[in-house]
Amino acid sequence: MNAMTTLYGDADVPSDVAATLVNPAAYGDHRIHDAYRWLRANNPLGVARPEKFDPFWVVTKHAHIQAVSRQNDLFHNADRPTTLTMKAIEERTRRITGTPNLVRSLVQMDAPDHPKYRALTQSWFMPVNLGKFEGRIRTIARSAVERMIAHGGRCDFVADVALGYPLHVIMEILGVPEQDEPRMLKLTQELFGAQDPDTARLKEALSPEQFGGMIQAVVEDFGAYFGKISADRRANPRDDLATVIANGKIDGDYLPQRDMTSYYIIVATAGHDTTSSSTAGAVWALAENPQEFAKVKANPELIPGLVDEAIRWMTPVKNFMRSATADTELGGRKIARGDWLMLCYASGNRDEEVFEDPFTFRSDRKPNRHVAFGYGAHLCLGQYLAKMEMRILFEELLPRLKSISLDGEVKMTQATFVNGPKRLPIRFELN
Repeated sequence: MNAMTTLYGDADVPSDVAATLVNPAAYGDHRIHDAYRWLRANNPLGVARPEKFDPFWVVTKHAHIQAVSRQNDLFHNADRPTTLTMKAIEERTRRITGTPNLVRSLVQMDAPDHPKYRALTQSWFMPVNLGKFEGRIRTIARSAVERMIAHGGRCDFVADVALGYPLHVIMEILGVPEQDEPRMLKLTQELFGAQDPDTARLKEALSPEQFGGMIQAVVEDFGAYFGKISADRRANPRDDLATVIANGKIDGDYLPQRDMTSYYIIVATAGHDTTSSSTAGAVWALAENPQEFAKVKANPELIPGLVDEAIRWMTPVKNFMRSATADTELGGRKIARGDWLMLCYASGNRDEEVFEDPFTFRSDRKPNRHVAFGYGAHLCLGQYLAKMEMRILFEELLPRLKSISLDGEVKMTQATFVNGPKRLPIRFELN
């Protein structure tokens, strides 16, 4: 990476754009999309050199994101931090774990480990298996809709529906008792929302060392909780995902403790937080656009399209990082071995060369080749579950509604990695 300090001067992005890419507040107020739009038009594969971070390539075009994502031997997940991380925090993590990442989930793995670990649970998340949960998910969705309706025409859709519904679904599949769901939600928000003053575990200004310690404490709390779950599932196996993880073996051995904890964490966090954001994003779009609401309400066959468009529109996982394992070339740029790259999924999903009128929400958008779930070998394991949950909720909700509109200011979380609406006040009329 240090080579990038002196090389690639002509590829550098402006310092204000580089600063925007690492500013959590810019993801909360949509300035990030202004930066992405400028980059796609002027420097679609440039080098950012923000203060306190190692320099990194900013991959903003859809085609380049796919090109990196399909070359898993050339662009690794595990060699550098997989999420945007300050130099001081990476150094702290390496001192503690000997690796650049605090956790070692599927996201932080490369072959040969990645395909082996992915195979442990992959069948659980395939449509043929998820079908057996559809009836139960519909029951949970109906309960969520009834709770919303009980608010009498006004609610905060995030707090009252979007957070709890997918949380309950994934925790039931995972095998977490319902009474522990608030704890799982809080830990998830402390992990993904660590940069947001509303959800961070510690509210005061923190040094990189203190910030790293705060995240480590959240990970340790997850580990303590799921350690008890694992012990129980080995002694008393059940038909749930926790039993699969607790009893899973790689090359004949149980998962190492860190890997097992990390597996639980990715299922327990990504399994609901991103779906919450996309679900809220769909309602936000419909509340802002009565014609779109009327179009989908009149034609329920558009609901799967609404779901896909909401996932493209919100793109909850804003980016992942990769590192080059060899010198290569991409988009006319020479990338050196060891270089760090930011795959900007939310930019790829507004790429004007791929999406007609990309800043317009269209439930009937076809084709919709978004990269919100990633691409290639690391394609999101939970994509079918997320789409199913959202489809079922809107099948239950839309027939009940006569109208929907915003009832105040929408607020987004401030986070450079995963973000979405944290407050969505709406008014609604029933049929």
